Amino acid sequence: MEDQEARSVIEGLLFMSGEPLSINDIRKIIEVDKYNTERLIRELLNDYAMRNAGLLIAEVAEGFQMVTNPACAPWVRKLLSTAVPKKLTQSSLETLAIVAYKQPIIKAEIEAIRGVNSDGVIRTLLERRLIKILGRKEVPGRPLMYGTTSEFLQYFGLKDLAELPTLKEFDEVDIPEAGEALPDEVKGNVSPAEGGSETGAAAEPAEKTAGSGDENLVQDHGTTRD
Repeated sequence: MEDQEARSVIEGLLFMSGEPLSINDIRKIIEVDKYNTERLIRELLNDYAMRNAGLLIAEVAEGFQMVTNPACAPWVRKLLSTAVPKKLTQSSLETLAIVAYKQPIIKAEIEAIRGVNSDGVIRTLLERRLIKILGRKEVPGRPLMYGTTSEFLQYFGLKDLAELPTLKEFDEVDIPEAGEALPDEVKGNVSPAEGGSETGAAAEPAEKTAGSGDENLVQDHGTTRD
């Protein structure tokens, strides 16, 4: 592989990766020896620095990562403050509601409530930082326990978990009979019996709600708050 082609590939890898890439990570992909891989990365790093572009290549966490130029920070912060949050799928909202009301909870308990495998949706919620690992449960196998994060509160506009709807509030909700049209604000909600893949329709984040529109979910399984 010619140097120019290799630099272009490295640039693409750094752009697409959300995490720092080590020299070994990069050299295994481009199939170039370690010495020349490092040389090419340094040349690319210097090229970005000389251009004083909006993006730079930084050496962080024993690897290299493409980052925004610190000089652009005020405008980047402005973008982030006005960006519309990504929508959550129905299965994500369902799982998030279970974690919010039953935390700390293990994956097996989530799957027992939902009735489907939840590996993918849990991984997605961890990546979105809406849930976190709280530790391990002292039972055989010591499975991981999950709970919500401060990002969860921010996403749903909650001050703390005490602002989650109570069982009484759910009891007072007028649930449409079968066949009745659902109001717009609850369209897209899902029941625990429905599928658990991440391919469900996206749902808007709701204000002052745990993220699930299934009242029976909360009634059947109780409430646990920090």
